[in-house]
Amino acid sequence: MTWYNTKHLHSAIRFVTPEHRHNGRERAILDRRHLVYESARAEHPERWARNTTNWDQVVEVNLNPRKKNNKNDTHKAAA
Repeated sequence: MTWYNTKHLHSAIRFVTPEHRHNGRERAILDRRHLVYESARAEHPERWARNTTNWDQVVEVNLNPRKKNNKNDTHKAAA
C-alpha cells in the first residue's frame, strides 16, 4: 500500500503519486514537466510533429470508471 501511494506514478493523474496530489506537490511537478517539454521542443522543433504532452492537472478521478459502449454492460448510468 505504501508503494502504491508514494512511489507508483499513476497514469490517470498524469504520472504523479497520490501522495503528490494530497500534499500539494502535483501542480509544481506538472508545471516543471511542461517547461521541460516546451524547452525540448524549442531546442529541437524538428523532433516534434504535434503539441507536447498535456500536463494539465486532473481535477476529478474516478475509481473503476464504467467503460463506455461496453456490449456486456446492461446497466445504464443514472441521469
